[in-house]
Amino acid sequence: MAGLNVSIAFFFLVGGVCQALRRLCKWLLSPGAYGCLASEFAGSLQLCTSCLELRMLMEIGPWGGGFGPDVVLTLLFLLFAVHSASSDGASANPTVSLQEFLLLESSFATTAAKLLAQGAGVGTGWAVTKLYWSWELTHLHFIQNLIASECSSSIHTSLYQAALVEGTCSLLFHLVLLKSRQSRSMYRVPALAATVTFLTFAAGPFTGAFFNPALATATTFHCSGSSFWDYVQVYWLGPLVGMLSVLLLYQGNIPRLFQKNLLYRQKSKYKIPKTRVVAHVESHKLWWKRKGEKSRTEARA
Repeated sequence: MAGLNVSIAFFFLVGGVCQALRRLCKWLLSPGAYGCLASEFAGSLQLCTSCLELRMLMEIGPWGGGFGPDVVLTLLFLLFAVHSASSDGASANPTVSLQEFLLLESSFATTAAKLLAQGAGVGTGWAVTKLYWSWELTHLHFIQNLIASECSSSIHTSLYQAALVEGTCSLLFHLVLLKSRQSRSMYRVPALAATVTFLTFAAGPFTGAFFNPALATATTFHCSGSSFWDYVQVYWLGPLVGMLSVLLLYQGNIPRLFQKNLLYRQKSKYKIPKTRVVAHVESHKLWWKRKGEKSRTEARA
């Protein structure tokens, strides 16, 4: 269990460094630059390093560390909850940033800046984790370094089924995200963490259950067993289609592309009582009747 304790200490260290980075950038940068650059960079760095270490524990832990998947899933729930609570509004997920753009919540320039910051954060997280593994502080890291050059693809099913799995995971994640947007943090954070943990448990054996294009790119794109285009279809197009499907199912349209609601008929916000409508029609008819009689009387005169 010594290897697990070192990994937990690494999680605490990464979380503390990223939180210090957020506070420093918030003090130095303008709110706009902080929101679309610094916070996304720190969130992506924290998420990538944590997920790489968790992936190592999940692959080597059962036979090299003496602990099962339940330990890793518990750590995943806690780490994602901490990430969501400390991210300061950053998503660290390109599909979430694109969703905000399609919902008219951010401009093109802001979205592009967020995507670049996420890519930079994930790349830095990958480099930091590789450096940390090279120190071989535990036997788990020693084993990881031995097998790192021979990593295999996370796609363990057919290409179309893998894309469907990633798309479905993205759909469910974004659905929970949209439904919990107006909820308090004490409810939203555990709901998102539980969703990610369940999806990882259910879909992990098939694709790794990333449903995050940036995270998948840093984690598995360099592994052999699948082509670059296969990875793009599964880990980029799959989550993107899942996110677009959620927008259509959730509100019936995509505001950035078209305003017309395709699935749901808009209801009037105010209801007019039926009796009032009938009375108004009757009074209108009576007014026309009196006006007609008056006109005929004047004509005879």
